[in-house]
Amino acid sequence: MRVGVIGYGSRIRSVLNEVKKQDPALELAAIVDIRKEKIVSEITDGRLDGTQWYDSPEQIMDEGRLDGILIGTRCSLHTEMALKVLPRNIPLFLEKPVSTTLHDLQRLKQGGEAHSDRVVVSFPLRTSRMVRLVKEIIDSGKIGTVEHVQAINNVTYGGVYYHNWYRDENETGGLFLQKATHDFDYLNYVLQQRPVSVCAMTSKQIFKGDKPAGLKCVDCEENRTCEESTAFAESEATRKAWTYCSFAVDTGNEDSGSALVRYESGMHLSYSQNFFVRRKAGARGARFMGYKGTVEFDFYSNEIKVMMHHTPLVETHRFDTEKGHFGGDAALAANFVQLMQGKETSVSTLNDGLISALLCLKARESAQTGTFQTIDWS
Repeated sequence: MRVGVIGYGSRIRSVLNEVKKQDPALELAAIVDIRKEKIVSEITDGRLDGTQWYDSPEQIMDEGRLDGILIGTRCSLHTEMALKVLPRNIPLFLEKPVSTTLHDLQRLKQGGEAHSDRVVVSFPLRTSRMVRLVKEIIDSGKIGTVEHVQAINNVTYGGVYYHNWYRDENETGGLFLQKATHDFDYLNYVLQQRPVSVCAMTSKQIFKGDKPAGLKCVDCEENRTCEESTAFAESEATRKAWTYCSFAVDTGNEDSGSALVRYESGMHLSYSQNFFVRRKAGARGARFMGYKGTVEFDFYSNEIKVMMHHTPLVETHRFDTEKGHFGGDAALAANFVQLMQGKETSVSTLNDGLISALLCLKARESAQTGTFQTIDWS
């Protein structure tokens, strides 16, 4: 099979690696990217030998003879590029978030309704082994109907959102869209309910300051003492990518956020994310509570616990560590290959992406206005 890429960024490269593992004969046949010269100069290992470069998405679809397309542009272009691909009915792998504005979200909803199952949205947490087992336990009725959820994401690598292009909120849409979109999706997937309202709050307490706009770590006189200095980055690649001072006046993004989400049954969940914790303070997972029992899991500990409420029983399930979004990347790549082969439909559809993005956008609006927001899907 032949695939093409629109926006050959670092994330889509890792996705392609997983796709190639599923189908070693698959060919990266075509790329559209305005950074062609830079990419070609940096990648010298032969992986792009034989790949044809095109000037536009239209050209790559007209001439590329493609079995699938992957969109890995920056976030603000996801909707625009997807709307070019969808009418061609070519299987599409679309990076999250699917949209960064309500206007784009509505456009994508209208343009993609007939193609939802032909799109795999990059939501690998829902395909991870842990989330699938959590859903299986809940679906069995063991803990009763889920009536409350507490979810967290304490991000130990949060510096990425303040040191490089992710700091531009006009590009990212804020950290609900960048991070919570993954968590909201797996929560929606497990619950199999639609959110109906949200209220949210964000804070920016750490990554702010009076350093000059555009200041780079390498030029800062405090770069040997600052805890966030890229001088302490673990790799040369990170030192090159994480360029800017995270305590400058132009440092964007909140550094913590929380949301309360009500679902159609009347139950609600609480969600909180944080971007300045480090090392062992990292955590990502949730507690699902029913009347009979509670299921909790944490991606970092690789553990699920089932705690019954009325009997002295606790079950523990432990997993081997898996790379690539805790094994979810491999499962999502396999699904995309099967979609291109005509064997399966998407397990992470465009509609799933739209619902998660809408919830994130409404959470952001709630935080900005101090109001409850209705999740109106009409």
